[in-house]
Amino acid sequence: MPALALTDNGNLYGAIEFYKACKDADIKPIIGVDAFVAVRTRHDKEARIDNRRSRLVLLAKNNAGYKNLLKLVTYSQLEGFYYKPRVDKELLEKYSDGLIAIIPSFSGETTMALKETHSTSSGQVLEKLDWYKKTFGGGNVYLEITHHPEIEGHQEIQEKIKELAQSTDTELVAAHDVYYIKPEDRKTRETVMKIQTNSDFGGQGSGDEDFSFIDQKTAEKYFKGTPQALENTIKIADMCNVELDLGKWVFPDLKVESGRSYDDELRVIVYAGLEKRNVEKTKEVEDRIEYELKIIKDKGYSPYFLVVGDLLRFAHKNNILTTIRGSVAGSMVTYLANITNVNPVEYKIPFERFLNPERPSAPDIDMDFADNRRDEVIQYAKDKYGEEKVAQIGTFGTMAARGSVRDIARALGHPYSTGDQISKLIPIGSQGFPMTIAKAIEITPELKELYKKEDDVKEIIDMAKKIEGNARHISIHAAGVVISPSDLTDFVPLQLDPKGGKVVTQYDMHAVEDAGLLKFDFLGIKNLAILADAVKRAKKFHNVDVDIENIPLDDKKTYEMLARGETMGLFQLNGAGMTRYLKDLKPSQITDINAMVALYRPGPMESIPSYIERKQNPKLITYVDPRMKDILDQSYGVITYQDDVLMISIKLGGYSWLEADKLRKAMGKKIPKVMAAEKEKLIKGFIDNGTTQQKADKIWELIEPFAAYGFNKAHAASYGKVAYQTSYMKANFPTEYMAAVLTADSGDIDKVSESITELKRMKIPVLPPNINESFGDFTVVGESIRFGLSSIKNFGEGIGDFIINERERNGKFESLANFLERVLNKNLNKKSLDALIKAGALDEFGERGEMLFNMEYLLQFNKEHSNMENNHDSLFGGLPEDSAPTKLNLEKSEVATQSDKLFWEKELLGLYVSGHPLDKFKEKLENKYTKIKKIKETTRSGVTVVVSGIVEECKPILTKKGDQMAFVRIADMSDNIEAVFFPETFAKYKALVEQEKCIAIKGKISTRNGGISILADAVKEL
Repeated sequence: MPALALTDNGNLYGAIEFYKACKDADIKPIIGVDAFVAVRTRHDKEARIDNRRSRLVLLAKNNAGYKNLLKLVTYSQLEGFYYKPRVDKELLEKYSDGLIAIIPSFSGETTMALKETHSTSSGQVLEKLDWYKKTFGGGNVYLEITHHPEIEGHQEIQEKIKELAQSTDTELVAAHDVYYIKPEDRKTRETVMKIQTNSDFGGQGSGDEDFSFIDQKTAEKYFKGTPQALENTIKIADMCNVELDLGKWVFPDLKVESGRSYDDELRVIVYAGLEKRNVEKTKEVEDRIEYELKIIKDKGYSPYFLVVGDLLRFAHKNNILTTIRGSVAGSMVTYLANITNVNPVEYKIPFERFLNPERPSAPDIDMDFADNRRDEVIQYAKDKYGEEKVAQIGTFGTMAARGSVRDIARALGHPYSTGDQISKLIPIGSQGFPMTIAKAIEITPELKELYKKEDDVKEIIDMAKKIEGNARHISIHAAGVVISPSDLTDFVPLQLDPKGGKVVTQYDMHAVEDAGLLKFDFLGIKNLAILADAVKRAKKFHNVDVDIENIPLDDKKTYEMLARGETMGLFQLNGAGMTRYLKDLKPSQITDINAMVALYRPGPMESIPSYIERKQNPKLITYVDPRMKDILDQSYGVITYQDDVLMISIKLGGYSWLEADKLRKAMGKKIPKVMAAEKEKLIKGFIDNGTTQQKADKIWELIEPFAAYGFNKAHAASYGKVAYQTSYMKANFPTEYMAAVLTADSGDIDKVSESITELKRMKIPVLPPNINESFGDFTVVGESIRFGLSSIKNFGEGIGDFIINERERNGKFESLANFLERVLNKNLNKKSLDALIKAGALDEFGERGEMLFNMEYLLQFNKEHSNMENNHDSLFGGLPEDSAPTKLNLEKSEVATQSDKLFWEKELLGLYVSGHPLDKFKEKLENKYTKIKKIKETTRSGVTVVVSGIVEECKPILTKKGDQMAFVRIADMSDNIEAVFFPETFAKYKALVEQEKCIAIKGKISTRNGGISILADAVKEL
């Protein structure tokens, strides 16, 4: 076939990728859309009327037509969406230029009218067809015919379409809807539609429909009676000549107030940055600046740097913490322009890893912002450049191996346990190497055995393989934003994010850049929000102004804390493995932290012991070749960064930067054949440049482990600085920092629980919420941290804000009566008051059990004060206002037990605060049982262990045979772990694994699928 068209339903998601694939295969790409047409206008959205719609296939004849498709698809989504994205006649009239309109044989407007009137000469049919011809021009409108004798009544309609074409002198075109490639794929497609549950499938026939991809011979056979309709497919293909100029970038329309050119403005900003950054203008620095500015100017990228600089200037001015990811920190220009925050000359970071004369791709400056303020920066961009020129980038979730299996099993009607069993046997992939079903079968013997023996498993896996990797849904890219010089719809189609309602591009980040728009990365980082919060608290509670960007990098307290392994809550430095290495390393300078950030990943991790040994004993520092010293002296002679590999290939192998970059990409892909060729070439380069064969082989052995995971030095330096900043704040302002961590994690019970455990270790008391001391978030009270009111479940934010505002206006609450008299808000109801009492927020005014017993009386008291001014008949209605009771007479009741209090705290705060159910077993636990945290960190698979703790969750499931088994989560004061109870064990110990029971479990450690669990053998109650 010389030409191929893609007409997705109401969208252009695949247009760019399709265009490129066709061009690569020397096939003419035809870009189109199968549009939904509103029965009235796109703005009408009335039930049972506007949920109906017709279809219209639109193909772009030229670039003007392609741009009109972008507009039509965008407005159908942003303005016309009602069940489906809909265009209407107003839009079609406005954006008809350069388009061919094909009226579909299934649900085109004239076809639907023919089905209603049964007449080709009815005014309704002719009027509709006439409108399309006037709108698009007679030569651009075609009536589609299709061949589906298997669908009842379809052929009769096709005959009427032919009659209509003849009587109105309208061209016919033969077509075949394609929903899958081969006929045998039909069941897979139907199953996918069940998964998606929002099919709008045109043919609703007998169930034998064929919508597979047909070849030319089949088409000639289907349409032998209408050869002209077949010839018109060639005619249409000849008319369609869209030529997209991909990969040429445009920049936002930035106005330079000084009137200077972009290049001159950037130069002025950079040289002004020398004084601001306190950088001495040495020859080395000036040469570096001039070198970088020339490359930026020659490539035409100055406006990009200015736009990024302006965005970050806004952030800095508004105290929004930022950092930069990726290789851009290797630029002196960006450091002096206040875009990056590390000096590349000091850290020996090469500029060329970011941008070099030989590299064709655009620069990529990835900006990180405090996640709770990222949207402010995006809004600034919209305010500056225009709402219609800024959008977030769409991204497509795909059917991953495990998810595909679960979805297919469910859609085919198999029990949940079947899909769950198969899915759990599929290992989790690693970074850069996602797991596939085929790979899982190859490496997992149990899965391979099930696939061979069980028909159900074979059916599920075979079908899951067909949908694996397919796009599943559109969502918002975590960071990507585009800013256009004119309306975005001149470049990309837009729609609303289905979940959040924000405007996003229908093209993913790669297609967006192909279309000519540079991606700006705005990533929200929680740790930056934590840092900003901790700095604010340091000011509030200690009156200390911490300039977080300029803290001393030699703080003794910070390095001592890291050497002790106190890493919980730190950026990039927490986790058992990293902590263990830090304790061994005993870092003493920022470059140690940068190195650990870079090395702690598969591959490079092998070098960590060597790095630690050399730091502790400098006599061990050696270099295979003396020329490597200048590259590796900051890392004790250990290859630590991608840049090290690149610089070795350039300085010792004679590579250009372009060749070095190709080497980096080849190592990342780890394709054996490519790697072998690169190895041969590089070793030859080493030898040609004065290295022996033996040394060349040794150098290759050192760099090979970096295959897919090496960090670039600039990224490590940027993230290393943030890691140090979080460490500095925790070491110097521990209470304030941990309060900020808790606030950022509030809502995530597991993380809050982890922080509470750390605070106990740090001997910082954690207090329950208090009506007179708590704010919305966690707050510092003296040397303690108190839960905030917003941490309490079932307690609305509105009533919490009211209580805090009332307290700040009129002082602390003096008693329970005083609280009830002053908090006159409709949201102080039974639910919210119950939550306050049970969480301990009113403990200073009374005993929890007694307050709960008198709940109705307390609410009545509060209500009477709300109604006092109306003096209604009531408990106190006959009294003068100034003699209304201000004391409460509570009935005596049973006191709440410690167990009750702990249960309520767990229920409302997510964890125990005033104690722990395991407290009474504390001595036994410490002497007899190993802590769960230690078991998870040190115990190997297959080893028998005994753990004790409280049952947090017991989730029974049915096996394929119908027996009950269970997954039980047990927690002690250090951590929690999952215990798997197979049917026989679960039946025996079912009564002991109920929630809140304190038990000990004996079993074997299992590390399958990357997780750690216990296969339970026996249980006893503590």
